[in-house]
Amino acid sequence: MRTELVSEAGDRARPNEDFAGVGLAASGQGGSLVLLDGVTPPGDGGGCLHSVPWFTARLGGALIELTVSLTDVPLAGALALAIARTAEAHAETCDLSHPRTPQATAVLARWSPRTVEYLVLCDATLLLASPDGAVTAVQDDRLARVPRALLRSADVVDGTLRNREGGFFTAAADPSVAARAVTGSVPRGEVHSLTALSDGAGRWAELFRQGDWGDLFALVGEQGARALVARVRELERADEAAGRPLLGRAKTHDDATVVCVEP
Repeated sequence: MRTELVSEAGDRARPNEDFAGVGLAASGQGGSLVLLDGVTPPGDGGGCLHSVPWFTARLGGALIELTVSLTDVPLAGALALAIARTAEAHAETCDLSHPRTPQATAVLARWSPRTVEYLVLCDATLLLASPDGAVTAVQDDRLARVPRALLRSADVVDGTLRNREGGFFTAAADPSVAARAVTGSVPRGEVHSLTALSDGAGRWAELFRQGDWGDLFALVGEQGARALVARVRELERADEAAGRPLLGRAKTHDDATVVCVEP
C-alpha cells in the first residue's frame, strides 16, 4: 500500500482548517480515507466558542475511528455518528443552530478486498483511477449549480441556501445531513488508486482550467501532490499580480489538501 498526503494553509497567518487522514484495519485487509475542508467562519464566530480546526479535528478523528472499526456501517451512517458525537462535545457551550456553526465539506472512502465505498459532501472531489488508467471524478455538484450572483451575499447563502433544500449541504451539527451526500461503491478490482482533493487543490482543474481531472491525476502521479499544490499557488499569485477578480472565490489563496492512496 502507498499513501501520500499534503496539506498547506492558504494563509500562513491563519491555521489550516482542513483535516486529512488514512486509517488501516488491524487485519491489513482494508482501510479508509478521510478529507474535511473546514468552512471559514464569519467575523462573529458563528455562535461557537471553538475554532474550525477544533471542529475538523474532532469530526475527522471520529471518522477515522468509525470508518475502520464499524465496517458494517455504511459511510453515510459513520458520518452521521461522527457528526452527532462532535455536536455533543460542544452542544452545552455553543449555538449549534447558527447557520455558520463550524462545518466542513467531506470526502470519505473505504476499501476492503471486495469493494471500494465512497462519500462526497459539498465541493471536495474524489478521483477513482482504474487499472487501465481511466479516471472518474466523484462530486457533489449542488453548490456549483447555485447561481453565482446568490453566493455574493452571505445573508442569502446562510438564510436560504446553506444546508437547505435547493441549496447545498455540509457536515455541521445535524446528523441527518449525511443522508444528503453522494455515495456509492465499486468492485475493488476496478480501482487502482484514489485521490481526494479539497476545493483549494482542485482549483488547478476547476478554476484555472489547466487540464481535466485525468490531467490533474497524471500530474500528481508524475510529480507528486506537493507539485500540484505548488502549481496552484503559482496560478493564484499570477492572478493576484495581474489584478484579476476572484471569479467566485471567497479568498485568493485557499487551504489545499491532497490525499493519494494505492490500497
